[in-house]
Amino acid sequence: MASLDPPSTLKPVQVAVAMIESGVAKHRTRADLVFFKAVAAGVMLSFGGLLSEIVSGGSAGLNASNPGLVKFLGGAVFPVGLIMIVLQGQELLTSNMMIYPMACIKGAVPWWGLPYNWLIVTFGNLCGSLFFATVLVKYTGIISTAPYNAYAVTFALHKAADPAWHQIFLRGIGCNWLVCVAVWQAAGARETLSKIVAIWIPIMIFVACGYDHVVANMFSVPLGILFGANLTVAEYIRKSLIAAYLGNIVGALLVALPALYFYAPDYNAGGLRNAEAGEVINNKDGDSEGTTSSKVYEVDKRSQ
Repeated sequence: MASLDPPSTLKPVQVAVAMIESGVAKHRTRADLVFFKAVAAGVMLSFGGLLSEIVSGGSAGLNASNPGLVKFLGGAVFPVGLIMIVLQGQELLTSNMMIYPMACIKGAVPWWGLPYNWLIVTFGNLCGSLFFATVLVKYTGIISTAPYNAYAVTFALHKAADPAWHQIFLRGIGCNWLVCVAVWQAAGARETLSKIVAIWIPIMIFVACGYDHVVANMFSVPLGILFGANLTVAEYIRKSLIAAYLGNIVGALLVALPALYFYAPDYNAGGLRNAEAGEVINNKDGDSEGTTSSKVYEVDKRSQ
């Protein structure tokens, strides 16, 4: 007898439409709410960044004999930040780089909303990251002793000073390709434990490999500057922030564009096209499975 329980994961076509509808929801959210959700996301991601630096910076002996294992351990703890962001529904710039273009391309939201959203979320993530680095790390003194303070300086230079601009840009592509895969997989999971595992694997890979996440660097690089790294704010912005930002955009599009091509080629925004005029995702009867969701199953049926 076939099970009547819903599948544990959504099909890719369902996830694609869920991403588009998420873009509509983001567009309809008040700017102040988007900003403060972005501040919270910056703090949450910084918790993961701090834990990763504590594990990596406090393992000098192990690093001397087995540096690959230290990279893995640092990568293994960092995902707690994105896990908290996803489960709380906060606003992270790098995932919006995938979600918002998908909604714009399909006509669900206007194109002017894309830079507007990215600008608000960028500054929100930056404020949260700087608050965490300054108030909850530097002023608390929790890593102000060796070897943690020295590692914070070394790590900041490794991220923003040592690599060439094009290397940071390319690392940004690899990073957000994996981050957006993590967000996509989490959106397809129906229960919490599956979401955690779906996020953990790609994020662990990008951190262990040393790719560049623009928001994560908003914490780690300023933290190194606070501890005396030979790096100016202007140098950080010019070389690290801009390069990682642009690379992250490309990485996000490498997930978003194939997803639209593979799973939503004939998706029609329909009632979502006028999202900025106040239309809602739900149908007129208030059913949460509105007309847009019905299109998911129609497209899915044709794809079988």
